[in-house]
Amino acid sequence: MNTKELAVAIDGPAAAGKSTVAKLVASELAYIYIDTGAMYRALTLKVLREQIPPDDDQAISDLLAKTDMQLEQGDSGQHVLMDGEDVTEAIRSEYVTNNVSHVAKHASVRKEMVQRQRELANKRSVVMDGRDIGTHVIPDAEVKIFLKASVEERAKRRYDENVKKGFTADFEKLKEEIEQRDQIDSKREVAPLVKANDAIELDTTDLTINQVAASVLEEVSKVLETRRDG
Repeated sequence: MNTKELAVAIDGPAAAGKSTVAKLVASELAYIYIDTGAMYRALTLKVLREQIPPDDDQAISDLLAKTDMQLEQGDSGQHVLMDGEDVTEAIRSEYVTNNVSHVAKHASVRKEMVQRQRELANKRSVVMDGRDIGTHVIPDAEVKIFLKASVEERAKRRYDENVKKGFTADFEKLKEEIEQRDQIDSKREVAPLVKANDAIELDTTDLTINQVAASVLEEVSKVLETRRDG
């Protein structure tokens, strides 16, 4: 499969399976995987450490300007480095999860993050997941996917994920938190969570991760076939 110079954008709400699917697709295509959510999580971790209020737009923007972020591929998967520190595990804590949407909604933060993400995507051969990839970050992506799933299913996935990692988990509380994140992400003024007009929508509620990844790869194949025919 000739996969040269394609960009794959995968969007969707919290716990819809974006990251897991994106990693599988990137691996299959031998593409670079870019976890944009991890970038916002890393900033959120630093905001919390610095005890900056999540609603302080200017202070957070200033903090981001002097924060270095790197996504590095290792033997055990992608590692997130913030100012040289490996924060791959730390950014997945419940504390960060419950605050990331508040930090990510600021216009100045999104403007800077989008610029960094576009630079990463410039060379193509990337799979990027997030909430505004197909609509805002790389609207010219050749393949756009929008994943969705019921709140009940997404809460179950997050619950299972937390239990597996040894974190305390309350199913009903997780449902409430996911609904709150949906509300914040979809109602924010800058680059809200919406499906791009030309994105393929996939409901993952009753699908396995491998089935979803196969569907995405099928869409990639269609684009490649069109290119060859053209």
